[in-house]
Amino acid sequence: MGRHIAFVLALWKTNLLSAMEYRVSFLTQMAGMMLNNAIYFVFWIIFFARFEEVNGWDLVDMLFLFGVVATGFGVGTYLFGNAVRLSLLIASGQMDYYLSLPRPVLLHALASRSNASSAGDCAYGLLSFGAAVYFAGAFDILMLLRFGLGCLAAVTVLISFLVLVQSLTFWIGNTNLLTSNAFNAIVTFSLYPITLFDGTAKLLLFTLIPAAFIGALPAEFVRRFDLAQLAQICAGSAIFLFLATFVFYRGLRRYESGSAFQVRT
Repeated sequence: MGRHIAFVLALWKTNLLSAMEYRVSFLTQMAGMMLNNAIYFVFWIIFFARFEEVNGWDLVDMLFLFGVVATGFGVGTYLFGNAVRLSLLIASGQMDYYLSLPRPVLLHALASRSNASSAGDCAYGLLSFGAAVYFAGAFDILMLLRFGLGCLAAVTVLISFLVLVQSLTFWIGNTNLLTSNAFNAIVTFSLYPITLFDGTAKLLLFTLIPAAFIGALPAEFVRRFDLAQLAQICAGSAIFLFLATFVFYRGLRRYESGSAFQVRT
């Protein structure tokens, strides 16, 4: 286990050094993503300027929500950049490279690439959390720990969901369109209060499109400790991680090598 952790840390260091070779591009993408998130949040500022709250959620709750979601998405897609293009690696035969090395195939494939713009998501998420704490007027070390746990859960469920969807490539071929729609769906629904949904819609947000585990549930947990929510967060993260790993390696048995086999150094 220790050597696998050291290997992943080395990958992340290499990715960071690679990004730093083009600092202007890296910082531009980062700033662009922060601006994009800020523009999106303006909608909620305008909304809550007219309505003080909606189903128990107010603007401060939305700041906590954006803090968890943006940080989770940022950390997840930066550290595991290939999570958004795994189907392409599978369909084009590029998994050969990862199969040729004595490393965990899925972990190596996910962590071997980073998305520069995701650093902007992470930075925006931290700023949003800071603003939420400021306006809430209440902060302690336990809240910071809950925020860390909430973001970890968001990363776990997000990456697991993306792996799960794209692992279908082993059975049905290229799933780029499905992956794009699934990614857009989970991003969109994770940025809405869970109290806006009920019945079947809420069930879907905990199962088929697990946006509740990425946004609303961790955000509520960060704001106020709740043992039942903690259990839900941990259980949801563990279940989706298990399903993603199981389905990927099950599908890997069906993998057909690409026509151009190459080993990188």
